[in-house]
Amino acid sequence: MLLTQDQEMIRDAVRDFTQTELWPHAAAWDKAHHFPVEAHQGLAALGAYGICVPEEFGGANLDYLTLALVIEEIAAGDGGTSTAISVTNCPVNAILMRYGNAAQKKQWLTPLAQGQMLGVFCLTEPHVGSDASSLRTTAVKEGDEYVINGVKQFITSGKNGHAAVVIAVTDKGAGKKGMSAFMVPTSAPGYVVARLEDKLGQNSSDTAQINFDNCRIPAENLIGAEGEGYKIALGALEGGRIGIAAQSVGMARSAFEFAVQYAKERQSFGTAIFNHQAVGFRLADCATKLEAARQLIWHAASLRDAGLPCLKEAAMAKLFASEMAEQVCSAAIQTLGGYGYVSDFPVERIYRDVRVCQIYEGTSDVQKIIIQRAL
Repeated sequence: MLLTQDQEMIRDAVRDFTQTELWPHAAAWDKAHHFPVEAHQGLAALGAYGICVPEEFGGANLDYLTLALVIEEIAAGDGGTSTAISVTNCPVNAILMRYGNAAQKKQWLTPLAQGQMLGVFCLTEPHVGSDASSLRTTAVKEGDEYVINGVKQFITSGKNGHAAVVIAVTDKGAGKKGMSAFMVPTSAPGYVVARLEDKLGQNSSDTAQINFDNCRIPAENLIGAEGEGYKIALGALEGGRIGIAAQSVGMARSAFEFAVQYAKERQSFGTAIFNHQAVGFRLADCATKLEAARQLIWHAASLRDAGLPCLKEAAMAKLFASEMAEQVCSAAIQTLGGYGYVSDFPVERIYRDVRVCQIYEGTSDVQKIIIQRAL
């Protein structure tokens, strides 16, 4: 698949920024668990927060293929930063674009697309991961308000974010049809950051447990109609999986490129280790896997841009890319030997960052279920 000239220009502009403003600082952010506000502001100025959002709402009015290109480049600079921006674009922006009314788009979508707000998606709970139909968080209507109570777990940008899409139960006896979606400002009374997770990687992006303690929001913050929450949540995950797949490629690409550079400089037995087939063939396999993953992503994104179903293709891309990323990063560590295992070199950090890609937005097992059902 060939890119348009505009797509190449956008990709190159984001690459220039991330390689200058993200990559040199990623290791320090990782060690300090630092959320890089300045970097996010720079990416917002490039339009990275609202890639697919129409111009009338402050977005770039581009397609999902371009979103995949942008997320890959951001992830190549820093994995955690790409996660926060990916969540904002999809599912949060995507949900508002499809189901939000005019007032909600003006209040929420415009500042999100312009980077004035960071999006949060509250679906997972302590006892509910892949089985999204078993949520326990409730939203009870009282007059012109909804009162939300419950706990959400592993929430990206739960602390640093501003605008949260929250999926909660409004009718306990209706199963999947008893769930609804709401916009909740993280500044709302009753939205409580209960804890920040101490994670393996992606430390430049916070992951939080959020407690909703009689959190009151206006009834007008209901997205769509009551009972549509399950459909809204799962529909948005389709696009989100394309973003996570692109993120996987971006991070793995950085580890791979560093390993290639190292292999061409490191001398052993009178020549660069790149020239030894054990190393050269390993890197050749990595290059092939990276390109295969990228093409799966581009195919899924192109289907979505054409308005065609891509549930299976997005699952394939996410499954293959996330597992490929761990394999490539492991190969990069092996290529560097002992240096790959220490924090003086970036590949160990990237290895830690990519591991979660097989878990969020649906585990690898869930992706296989989706693919199997489509056969």
